[in-house]
Amino acid sequence: MSTTRRGFLQTTGAAMAAGMLGSAQGAAPPTTAGDAPVTGAKHPIRLGAPVFHAPKDPAELARLHREQGYRAAYCPPVGIQETERLREIREGFQQHDVVIAEVGVWCNLLDADPQKRAANMQRVIDGLAIAEEVGARCCVNIAGSFNPTFWSGPHPKNLSEEFFQAAVENARRIIDAVKPKRAKFAYEMMGWSLPDSPDSYLRMMQAVDREAFAVHLDPCNLVNCPARFYDNTGLLNECFDKLGPWIVSCHAKDLKWEVEMNVHFVEVTLGEGELDYVTYLRRLATLPADVPLMIEHMKGPAEYEASKNYLFEVAKKADVLFEYVQ
Repeated sequence: MSTTRRGFLQTTGAAMAAGMLGSAQGAAPPTTAGDAPVTGAKHPIRLGAPVFHAPKDPAELARLHREQGYRAAYCPPVGIQETERLREIREGFQQHDVVIAEVGVWCNLLDADPQKRAANMQRVIDGLAIAEEVGARCCVNIAGSFNPTFWSGPHPKNLSEEFFQAAVENARRIIDAVKPKRAKFAYEMMGWSLPDSPDSYLRMMQAVDREAFAVHLDPCNLVNCPARFYDNTGLLNECFDKLGPWIVSCHAKDLKWEVEMNVHFVEVTLGEGELDYVTYLRRLATLPADVPLMIEHMKGPAEYEASKNYLFEVAKKADVLFEYVQ
């Protein structure tokens, strides 16, 4: 880890220990939705989403993303041994200036079965190598789960020091196996597994101690209680204040409280929930890097289109722009 990166992490950690909840850059956290501090120059945001009936040719696929108004994309299917296709993907998306936001490898790095665990580790190592070859911003997975029946499910030990140390060791192993020069490796934060907050992610970054370890932000995954649901503006600002310099890709979805006899949040089409997208877009537009925002988990083309249009409308309120090409 570079001296600058380590120093910033240590400074931020010391600020947290002292009870300082302000920005790592010194800005006080806002308390009103849409009042996020905007520091630094704003830049257009690259929006992305899945493209349905996708052509196999990478250049044509990238062109289709632009045609639908997207300037970022999920990596199309490819294996690490497919040298020619890796090159075609890299060059095809570069040709049309569409950023590959992420290579998602969704599997359990903490599976109880040693053979499955080893296979999953190799899948993620390959995923990071693919991200490096195609020019993707990152390879992303969750840290895993000790749940014996569901790969990403809750378990008491998912919040333990044992889990934390295993996640740190796995991140180091993945990064050291690939030694990427451009692509990053990241864990998605989860509501029932570490890292489950900006603070726990900062601690994990310090422990992993690798330049290639970065942050993938999906704020909806962090909403696990009424306090975070009602003050998701504060949650968003905390994420950007503490983790902003290392965020490499973001997810866009929305949450609604489905009222029953216990707390139950459900993912919904963007605009039908309560996530403060004015703050989200304002903070995203001022990050030091060109960070893609990827819509996910919609139920088909109509919901993706509605979510895209909602974001374009919110961008007007937030006074930010999307890199948009019809």
